[in-house]
Amino acid sequence: MAKRKKGKGSLVPAQPYKFRKRIGILDIILKRDKSFLYFIAFSFILVGVVYPYASVAMWVGFAFAGYSAIANDSIQTIGTFIVSNEDKKWYWQWLFMGGIFLATVFYSWYVFNGDVTYERLSSKGFKDTPTSFVFLQIAAPVILLLLTRFRIPVSTTFMLLSVFTVDSKAILSMVNKSLMGYVAAFLVALFLYLLLTNIIKKFIKGQAHGAWIWAQWIISGFLWHIWLAQDLANIAVYLPRQLNVWEFAAFAAFIFFGLAYIFYMRGEKIQNIINEKSEVRDVRSATIIDLVYALILYYFKEVNNVPMSTTWVFVGLLAGRELGMRIRSRDSTTKFAKTFKLIGKDIFSVALGLLISILLAIAINPAIQEEIKAYFMG
Repeated sequence: MAKRKKGKGSLVPAQPYKFRKRIGILDIILKRDKSFLYFIAFSFILVGVVYPYASVAMWVGFAFAGYSAIANDSIQTIGTFIVSNEDKKWYWQWLFMGGIFLATVFYSWYVFNGDVTYERLSSKGFKDTPTSFVFLQIAAPVILLLLTRFRIPVSTTFMLLSVFTVDSKAILSMVNKSLMGYVAAFLVALFLYLLLTNIIKKFIKGQAHGAWIWAQWIISGFLWHIWLAQDLANIAVYLPRQLNVWEFAAFAAFIFFGLAYIFYMRGEKIQNIINEKSEVRDVRSATIIDLVYALILYYFKEVNNVPMSTTWVFVGLLAGRELGMRIRSRDSTTKFAKTFKLIGKDIFSVALGLLISILLAIAINPAIQEEIKAYFMG
């Protein structure tokens, strides 16, 4: 039998598809994100070194929480702003949103005697400044960074605040308020888009008038302010409840320049949660989403000072919007299935975040462990 010649023309048997797919996944994890995984490993080592030293650990925890919370929650506030302003220079967007951040946080610090959270941490279970830390409290925002990298929109409120509460009732209060927020946002968006989808579609045809761009920047700025008033507690929970001048300067400067990086990168990888939704690149659609979201957050901000998950509210808003648009457009069963799949995926993500945060809270707090033991034993 003649031997097959080796050379350029020789046929090399193709690798089986499944084998090549597994190699692709490994390549993504080990090569494309190798630097990020090294950073995560270094972060866990750093946490292990500093957590026994409270005065250092509080600032390390704050630094991780500051970036991870805003990066994960960026889809709610600056996500639509970024994606609908792709033609604008990133530094103008940063200076605009960064200026609003500085004004918002300075107002709270000045009016509430050094408190940068609009008294969100004055509720039961959070009012005392931490005097010591355990490993998982400082590691929680590092875990949040990992989840953000894999595009999972978890609730930063549950992930970061629940590990500090010494009262399970505080967690239940946050869950109840967040569930109310999800349902309210879902129903408002559903009815709004059921009633106004055809009118909204007429608005977003053709080139947007210049007034829409002004409107979006103003409304996005208002939303950013309201979100900060709700969620700064997630970041400041590591720090003293009243910051002096130098502590405030460090707090504000770190987040201000962290925002520069997020805008330079055009959002974190979690930005794809926004990108996959219908018609969000148009400035008019983005403006409507931001306005509805801002009004809902403002309402819940005024209800009481119990922290809540703004992520749940935003996911509920997007879910109601997508479903309303599908019902009005009378799309095929396939498109409805895709919509329910998106809704289910987002609900799974926030539920996963809630589960992780509750497990962390139980692992950290002996008081909660005793409550659970008494409940099952009693």
